[in-house]
Amino acid sequence: MEKVFSFFMPTINLMGPGAVNQVGEQVKNLGGSKALIVTDKVLNELGMAKAVKAILESAGIQVVVFDGAEPNPTDKNVEAGLDVFKKEKCDIIISLGGGSPHDCAKGIGIVAANGGKINDYEGVNKSTKPMVPLIAINTTAGTASEMTRFCIITDTDRHIKMAIVDWRCTPSVSINDPLLMMKKPSDLTAATGMDALTHAVEGYVSPIATPVTDAAALHSIKLISENLRNAVANGENFEARNNMAYAQFMAGMAFNNASLGYVHAMAHQLGGFYNLPHGVCNAILLPHVERFNLISNPKRFADIAVAFGENIEGLSVRDAAEKAIHAIEKLSQDIGIPAGLSELGVKEEDLEIMAKNAMKDACCLTNPRTATLEDIIQIYKNAL
Repeated sequence: MEKVFSFFMPTINLMGPGAVNQVGEQVKNLGGSKALIVTDKVLNELGMAKAVKAILESAGIQVVVFDGAEPNPTDKNVEAGLDVFKKEKCDIIISLGGGSPHDCAKGIGIVAANGGKINDYEGVNKSTKPMVPLIAINTTAGTASEMTRFCIITDTDRHIKMAIVDWRCTPSVSINDPLLMMKKPSDLTAATGMDALTHAVEGYVSPIATPVTDAAALHSIKLISENLRNAVANGENFEARNNMAYAQFMAGMAFNNASLGYVHAMAHQLGGFYNLPHGVCNAILLPHVERFNLISNPKRFADIAVAFGENIEGLSVRDAAEKAIHAIEKLSQDIGIPAGLSELGVKEEDLEIMAKNAMKDACCLTNPRTATLEDIIQIYKNAL
């Protein structure tokens, strides 16, 4: 008899140009009266937080802005945001940005509802009470954190990224408005786009993938292969931005339910150890990890090659699978992803400790091929 699988995503998901204008209505639907906007300093300085604040205030919602979400948000960011939430007596949270503000907001919401510290919730389903209502407004096409149950927070004492996977930290509402993604820098577009691709690929080769996650993952890969180069080349290309918004959301649907693998387990250590950009780390590691994984299910990798638009006619399944790896590498090269981790300052002497930590990461549980410590170290070396 087959195992029963679950499917998680927000109750309401708003997509398309102008979707952000409905945020006030959604706050009212959730019974909120005073909102904490969680964002980063860049978006606040650019005026995006001010614009969302104006939409909320026009709907009669009181607003406080916390712009302390750093790239690779930390336990200290969560504590600082929680202090503001409590002091200002807010009753709903609005996250604005990419993965960092979303994850920081989730951390604040979990602790506000459950008590303790965010470190208490590392692992799977550690909370016991519903999170504070959260509306996640996305501004990048990459992490899908606006619609997932994943929350990644850096533990500043241990210098590792904690993976908090909890259905209770799924946002109540996600908003993907492509107009908020226009004019983003090309390097950010490239990194977040490769993050989305990694989600789709790892979700598709996961041993707990289902027909539902498969459909989302493969169409996500197709859209990314057709649109990411255009979005990087011209940040004002609306069609490319809109398609990438859908692509990253579908990648989120895939990995939020089929989970991830060694790429993320290893990238989390690079982020925690060196504070490196998550999407870039994923992009560099992806072909190396999937080359290791390839023998686990070559047919799945052949499917990925087809989603990339590769011609596999007349090829063996094994040769077709190799085309998927080459397509990933070519996309990374075309959009300017660094060739190796050494370009980011990663040192060989740090690989063993990072590999040991990676093997403790929850994402390892759904990698399609089991690795030894030596295997993980070697993959890191191959990616240097």
